[in-house]
Amino acid sequence: MPATTAAGWGWMMIAALGFLVGQVASAVLLVAVAAANGNLHDVSRLAAQTVPPAWVTVTGLVGLWIGFVGSVIVASRSTGTGSVRRDMHLEFRGVDFIVGPLVGFGGQLVLLPLLYLPLEHVIPHLNQKLAQPAKHLTGGFPGADLAVIGVLTVVVVPVVEELLFRGLFLRGALRAFAGAGRRLGPVLAVVCTGVVFGLAHLEALETLGLAAFGVVLAFMAYRWRRLGPCILAHASFNLVAILALATIGVPH
Repeated sequence: MPATTAAGWGWMMIAALGFLVGQVASAVLLVAVAAANGNLHDVSRLAAQTVPPAWVTVTGLVGLWIGFVGSVIVASRSTGTGSVRRDMHLEFRGVDFIVGPLVGFGGQLVLLPLLYLPLEHVIPHLNQKLAQPAKHLTGGFPGADLAVIGVLTVVVVPVVEELLFRGLFLRGALRAFAGAGRRLGPVLAVVCTGVVFGLAHLEALETLGLAAFGVVLAFMAYRWRRLGPCILAHASFNLVAILALATIGVPH
């Protein structure tokens, strides 16, 4: 955790900058790859498709990861110990492999359905609309492509996003809000981290569910003081969505 309140705010700002850099890097890489494979003039259309080509999805993810991981490294080396593992509490324990999946599966199968239940009679075809972002990321690909993107979504994405949100941003927020009190400070940090996590996905309808699950993950990171259970919960949460698309698909 950063040593001072100023450093705490600094970590939060670095996390925000890392998110922005990731967005720019994603766009730049996408253009570069599109130019290399002869699709430069079609890149906007391909990226906007309900199910874009696998290379579009992978390129976008890699660009985001550059910004996310880069910001974590910068914060660790500038005002941390220089060790990402130590600064972000990147640790796993045996119990994490039980608690994490239970929370992740519960998030998809219990938390989200309860949150969106009141909206089912207000928003037509709610389930299909909620599934569209996952379909955009992983749906419709042939077996090999789906396997690769599935592995990236279940293995790499949780690690990278947890390092940024429950590592860098939450640690910074805990220090930044420490002056609010022993109880209120952590509450503000946990809630703020969850809301930012939801908003960062840039999906209006899914923000409620992602923010709520983000709060759960932030609480886990605060409660157990390590990212292990959060990473495994996040991975399990994503796995449910991948399996649903791979087995039953999503209506067009």
